[in-house]
Amino acid sequence: MEITKKKNLLFEGKHERPIVTDIFFQEDKKPKPVIIFCHGYKGFKDWGGWEKMAERFAEDGYFFVKFNFSHNGTNKDNPTEFLDIEAFGDNNYTKELDDLQSVIDSLLLPDFTYAQNLDVSSINLIGHSRGGGIAIIKASEEKRITKLITFASVADFGSRFPKEDILEKWQEKGVRYITNSRTGQQLPHHYQFYTNFQENEERLNIKNAAEKLEIPHLIVHGSNDTSVSIADSGQLFEWSPAPKLLLVENADHVFGMKHPWNEAELPKEFKYVLDNTLEFIKADNQELLDAYGD
Repeated sequence: MEITKKKNLLFEGKHERPIVTDIFFQEDKKPKPVIIFCHGYKGFKDWGGWEKMAERFAEDGYFFVKFNFSHNGTNKDNPTEFLDIEAFGDNNYTKELDDLQSVIDSLLLPDFTYAQNLDVSSINLIGHSRGGGIAIIKASEEKRITKLITFASVADFGSRFPKEDILEKWQEKGVRYITNSRTGQQLPHHYQFYTNFQENEERLNIKNAAEKLEIPHLIVHGSNDTSVSIADSGQLFEWSPAPKLLLVENADHVFGMKHPWNEAELPKEFKYVLDNTLEFIKADNQELLDAYGD
């Protein structure tokens, strides 16, 4: 059956900017398990092979959702370009958690346009890199999520902030700039990013969130990841009550992909990730809890 794609739908969020969202599904009026994908830092929903990933899951009978965080620097007219760099500078972790909650809530409204295509008893959350950390925290808070999958996830937010002199300089200037290696742009981080973390440090502790999980957690990491250490996956495995660890030999942070991805096929490393992710999602929850739980 042909896949229905609805691109750049506008979901309302809590922070005065729409959440630009894509959905992929087979329009057969049958309820389907839901998969929601969260992109990472300096990422966006249409990066690299995420579109082909969405198609793959939809072909396998899932209702797949991917979205741009409201303050990731893109906008509804330019969902793949960082043209709203002030919005990027105003982003923070709690806004991303709010955005993800808004997406979940929007999908589960009784009057959601495609509600009859959703099986709301099966909501699976996937997060890549920083989006993995967001997904872990949300999965610990939101009891409607039934399975968690993290791709190359960070295990800690706090350690990624600058220290001492650089932190003081950031506070003095109110902004520091990060180079986007793909585009060469200088992207701002306003100091509120750090103060927001400090004010919400307990909630934003990934270790605490992972230890509170009550659902199966598939932890995927590439052995050649130079952006997020493979040690992070080991920490997540240690903390999560029902974890399964999938280490992908010779895979980098994006499992062999790049942007744009114009190839007909996904790289073999990412195909392997998707095959294992599908197997994990299809498996019975209780069996996974029994197999991987303490």
